[in-house]
Amino acid sequence: MRFSANLGFLWADRPLPDAIRAAKAAGFDAVECHWPYDFPATDVAAALQQTGLRMLGLNTRRGNPGENGLAALPRRGSEARAAVDEALAYAAATQTANIHVMAGFAEGPEAEAAFIETLRYACQRASDRTILIEPLNHYDAPGYFLSTTTQAETIIEKVGAPNLKLMFDCYHVQLMEGDVTHRLERLLPLIGHVQVASVPDRGTPDHGELNFPHIWQTLDRLQWSAPVGAEYKPVGDTDASLGWMLAV
Repeated sequence: MRFSANLGFLWADRPLPDAIRAAKAAGFDAVECHWPYDFPATDVAAALQQTGLRMLGLNTRRGNPGENGLAALPRRGSEARAAVDEALAYAAATQTANIHVMAGFAEGPEAEAAFIETLRYACQRASDRTILIEPLNHYDAPGYFLSTTTQAETIIEKVGAPNLKLMFDCYHVQLMEGDVTHRLERLLPLIGHVQVASVPDRGTPDHGELNFPHIWQTLDRLQWSAPVGAEYKPVGDTDASLGWMLAV
């Protein structure tokens, strides 16, 4: 099993280029991030080249303070497209494989139409990259437009683009729907990235409701070969939290 360090949570106290170097030193196979835009893409690209790590994913901007994405917000289409363009440019400069287009706080048919329109734009513009959508649980992100894999499956079908995939975060899926094993099996053709954290505390993937040895075995059985995103919140120093990897 290979792992990607999510630098939105791991080594979050360090500048992104330094966090990339820390991930390499800790033995991760790749990295991913949330919002890298405070750091020049040239500095991030240099750290990636120096370490030999690949950046697997980044997010579109959240929007204004208090917002959590723009893509599903009616009458905000121009801002949503600008956020997509910015993410694509940063991804190109850093050779990042996937872009997570954040939906935002919204509901109803008008929001769905806005989301689909933005995703079609993103998929057309990102012909050589994968666009991801991620259901978020309603404890951490109440009011977020996309909250279940069932809803995401419908959106992917309606958009109809081969480079639109599901970000399957076992933490969010367990909180909202459960049945993680069967959902991984059924949704495998739609999944573009897998992430893990413990439930319900979003800590290291070695305790809580989820049976992580079984999840690793399931992913192996499904022949999932890409690095799995470690998107957990360490308690204290990140390096001191990495003992879970030794047991995988």
